[in-house]
Amino acid sequence: MASQTFKQWSVVTASTTAFTVCFMVWMMFAVIGIPIKQNLGLNETQFGVLVALPVLTGSLIRLPLGMWTDRFGGRAVFFILMLSTVFPIWLISRATEFWHFLVTGLFVGLAGGSFTVGIAYCARWFPRERQGLAMGIFGVGNTGAAVNKLVAPTIVVAFGWAMVPQIYAVVMLVAAVLFWFFTYTDEEHAAGAAHVTVREQLAVLKDPTVWRYSQYYSIVFGGYVALSLWMTKYYISEYGFDIQLAALLAASFSIPGGVLRAIGGWFSDKYGAHTVTWWVLWVGLVCLFFLSYPQSDVIFHTINGPRTFHFGLGPTVFTVIMFTMGIAFAIGKASVFKYISDDYPHNIGVVSGVVGLAGGMGGFILPIMFGALVDLTGVRSTAFMLMFGIVWVSLMWMYFTEVRPMSAEQASKHPEPAHFT
Repeated sequence: MASQTFKQWSVVTASTTAFTVCFMVWMMFAVIGIPIKQNLGLNETQFGVLVALPVLTGSLIRLPLGMWTDRFGGRAVFFILMLSTVFPIWLISRATEFWHFLVTGLFVGLAGGSFTVGIAYCARWFPRERQGLAMGIFGVGNTGAAVNKLVAPTIVVAFGWAMVPQIYAVVMLVAAVLFWFFTYTDEEHAAGAAHVTVREQLAVLKDPTVWRYSQYYSIVFGGYVALSLWMTKYYISEYGFDIQLAALLAASFSIPGGVLRAIGGWFSDKYGAHTVTWWVLWVGLVCLFFLSYPQSDVIFHTINGPRTFHFGLGPTVFTVIMFTMGIAFAIGKASVFKYISDDYPHNIGVVSGVVGLAGGMGGFILPIMFGALVDLTGVRSTAFMLMFGIVWVSLMWMYFTEVRPMSAEQASKHPEPAHFT
């Protein structure tokens, strides 16, 4: 009989692998959407809708999946979820019209709901002081976005875009079977959940703290998803790269956004969710400030005539800044869920479902807004301008609801000594 420790790490390893495959499938349109856009003659907004629509389903399904995970346990829910996506993934290869891709994309988007199931499933196998690390390791599955960027372009160039969903369908089926054989069920993890009503579970929607965590997550995860979907096309449009090089450079943002999430969990266990999240948002704000500046030519009238100076980020500096922001977002994704495991240990499934839904909705809405802003202004960096504003609002919210109250509490405990003259 397997030991408890073996079960813990087998569950985390199998769940992380399964989540990587699910995330790879979820981000599929980030690559195959580019030749589809060319074939169908889509504008930027339509492309945004195409790549974002799977994110919508994956977001909306997270809340019920979180509730089902609390009630039935993560293993069965995760397995059934993966199997339900296999046929829709394959069906994408047969699509020929824009609406075909939208409909099949909605069903494939179910794969994105796997995060809420897996995060609660893995967390319950570990004691509270190690849940941050466990959830961080599971979150490494976000690297599926990078795997997609490394694998899919090669398949597109060699066999055409339609081969990508066919291969991914097979990979998903194999991953589901392996997940089932290498994971375990512990009835105690769902003990009492069957006696909790749906109304009691949904009561968390009235908690303002849950909404604040949702706002944070809409940036560190929603922004991560949106930029992962958008960056390959951005490199092609902004710098004129081919799809393989563009996807490779775009992976420089996606890889740290997944791999370093485990480090974010460790940081959160050690320094606390608040401190880590605060600095993550500041790093993101600084990166977005530089990314927001569009390619510009400024004319100065000198005594020797007009001189033109060019301002703008070259591909190297741009990639370095994106890599830095990817690291910050990876750490932030773990720190936000450390908040949840600390504050809501008994209904982590439904709370993570709410927060995950908010993060996923950010990943759905932002690409559409990116495309609309480009169509409206003609400036590609408006995507980063939009995100800069969102991060700034979140920092202000955190300051007034967390930083100031904590400072006031510390001041009341340690009042300054009176000075007499």
